[in-house]
This record gives sequence, C-alpha cells and structure tokens, in this order.
Amino acid sequence: MTKLSVNINKFATLRNARGGNNPNLLQVARDCEQFGGQGITVHPRPDERHIRRADVTDLKECITTEFNIEGYPSEDFIELVCTVKPAQVTLVPDAPDQLTSNAGWNTKEKMDFLSPIIARFHQENIRVSVFIDPDKEMADYALRCGADRVELYTEPYAAMYVSNRDKAVAPYVDCALHCRKLGLGINAGHDLSLENLAFFSEQIPFLDEVSIGHALVCDALYLGLEKTIKAYLACLASSEQ
Repeated sequence: MTKLSVNINKFATLRNARGGNNPNLLQVARDCEQFGGQGITVHPRPDERHIRRADVTDLKECITTEFNIEGYPSEDFIELVCTVKPAQVTLVPDAPDQLTSNAGWNTKEKMDFLSPIIARFHQENIRVSVFIDPDKEMADYALRCGADRVELYTEPYAAMYVSNRDKAVAPYVDCALHCRKLGLGINAGHDLSLENLAFFSEQIPFLDEVSIGHALVCDALYLGLEKTIKAYLACLASSEQ
C-alpha cells in the first residue's frame, strides 16, 4: 500500500506567525502518526520561514514512522541531514528564496552535481529520492546519479485534473511504469488533494509514497486533523480495491 507522509511545514508556519509554541510541532507529528500517517515530511529552508533546524533534530527523536527531509542540497542542508540521519532525504532544485517547489531536477545536466551528494547520503544509510517532472529521461539519469527513488512533481496533474483527468495523469503513468522497469521507487507530491488523489493512486497503484501538506492542512481546518488523515488514507486504499 502507498504510504502517506504528512508534510507538517504549514503547522510550523502557523506557530511562527505568532511566536511561542502553539501549535506544538512535536505533538502535531505524534498526532499525525496516531491518526494513521505513515511518515512525517519537513522542508527546512535557509530562512527558517516554517521548519527550523532545531525542529528537525527534535522531530527525529520523537517520531516513530519514517522521517523524510526535503531540501536543496547546500552544504548546510547536507550537514543537517547527515547529522539527523532520517529514513529518506528528498532533493529538490529550489533556490533559497523560492516560495515552493515548482519544477523537478534536470538530472542529466546536474548529474555531476547530484551523484557525489547522493553517494554521501548513502554512506549514512539514508534513502535518497530525487524530485523530477514526469519525464522518462530524467528518471534514467536519476538512476545513473544513484537515486533510490524519484518523487514525481504533480502540480501539472492537479492543475489539469478537473478539465481532463485522463490526459492529466497519462505522462505520470508512462513515467511511473518506466521507473518501475528501472527498479526506481516512486513517490509523488505537490498539490495532491482529496479531490484528485484517489484517481492518481488508482492509475499508479504501485506508488511507494505520497507527501502531502498544504491541501491536507487546509482540509483539516474544516474536517479536523484525524478525519482528514483518514480521508487521505481512504483515497490511497481505493487503488487496492
């Protein structure tokens, strides 16, 4: 079954907006696990606009599911990840001031850059996922870089879902099948929601993991966190029926 990793960045944004420690990020992570989440994702950006370095080290000590740290592999980021040793690191090509991830790596052009970084993480027994667009060539070069998994950038799918969901998902199915033949694990994330997740999961039932934050937190404002996580899990379970 595809795992749900809950991205808790937005809870940290809310905390930082007021100062103090409400909501308590560690308790949020524990609750996400208690409610069925199978992983916790964070993206510690250089400006600490949401997740702080201290959060990362504290979370490693408190969570019991898989810990996934996303980020651009600067020296500071690499040092943090190698110190914390999460189950997985997801490498994204974001500039330091970027609002959110909005494109995948060109793994062909960045192969010489990514390969030694991935090897360094492997020395610490950390699984490495590389953020890519649904492009088979980018998957090929992700494998050549040494990646264990790719994370498919799903915003284009989400944007087209309402108008033509079959057309929207087609390149993702094509790329995912190719990744499967290569032996690459397959994650997905960005703008997946209760509206579009079940169909995506049904078309690619062999997904390893989805990482969802913004939409999940928005839904939780209305439904509550426990009901929301269970609803996302139900979307993923639909691919097994």
